[in-house]
Amino acid sequence: MTSDDGYRLSAGLPYGEAARQALDVYRPDQPRANPAPVVVFFYGGYWNSGERADYRFVGQLLAAEGFVVVIADYRLYPAVRYPAFLEDGAAALRWTQDRIAGYGGDPQRIFLMGHSAGAYNAMMLGLDRRYGSAAGFDAGNLCGIVGLAGPFDFAFDTDLLRGVFAAARDPAEALPITYAGNPGPPVLLVTGGADDTVDPSNSVRLERRLAAAGHPVRRQDYPGLDHIDVVLQFSSFWTADNKMRRDVIDFLGRCPGRPAR
Repeated sequence: MTSDDGYRLSAGLPYGEAARQALDVYRPDQPRANPAPVVVFFYGGYWNSGERADYRFVGQLLAAEGFVVVIADYRLYPAVRYPAFLEDGAAALRWTQDRIAGYGGDPQRIFLMGHSAGAYNAMMLGLDRRYGSAAGFDAGNLCGIVGLAGPFDFAFDTDLLRGVFAAARDPAEALPITYAGNPGPPVLLVTGGADDTVDPSNSVRLERRLAAAGHPVRRQDYPGLDHIDVVLQFSSFWTADNKMRRDVIDFLGRCPGRPAR
């Protein structure tokens, strides 16, 4: 149900040795620049489910807007626990930094973007530099972070969350909001007013903490959109003229500054 036109797909490229350490690259037929800005997208699924192929609609839509898009799988609970999925994300970023020029992308203009648990991954990788640094990724290559309906400041109050984050010595160490004072790229936080899966207050609190630290941040709430609607806005089944999509594309198109090194 996703168009094959307007991009070239390179699927199943390994960035590590494990079966789930693989990614897909969507290369636009009409890039908005040469080389083109790059979006690395992480999907959600409670850190225990998800497949990169299910998000082909995101790759297609962003490629149609002229971006090179990387959609990466990562290892899931219960096979692994925190922070293994963040280490996978960092390895995917290193692969992108080193290899994306061969697919028409600009390794010095990389955006992180994620939905739900994937928004958590993206925000942690963008704000807590330890993972990227350990993988050899240069944080100076990040242009921005887009968090779609993300859990950024939450309690480990279910058996699933306690299992996923069992290796965290202190709950605070595993929360993106803890790192809001760190240097980092501009942030766009997107919430749906009808989201009853991840409370939008996660994004409200992160926005306040980032702003208090002088971090460039903007939050946009879209009344009527639920948790899944927020990512489905990137499907061609939604009208091409929707405000949320326009706002995200505008943010991605600007590459508004670089973080302090």
